[in-house]
Amino acid sequence: MKKKQKQKYPPGWDEKRVRAVIDYYENQTDEEHLAEIEAAQRAENITMMAVPTELVPKVRALIAKKRSA
Repeated sequence: MKKKQKQKYPPGWDEKRVRAVIDYYENQTDEEHLAEIEAAQRAENITMMAVPTELVPKVRALIAKKRSA
């Protein structure tokens, strides 16, 4: 039997926080989901765009680089 591998979380995250986020989204109504999307679209200093899937890792890397600067 294989030994269970310890889960790695991003800084500031733990299993409790991950489970809370999962619970939040699994129990969200369709109306709440749509309201959240609409609020994000109205947020200032935020741009939402479609990115080709193959470019997502590069975009994430650029965002991480910007945040750490």
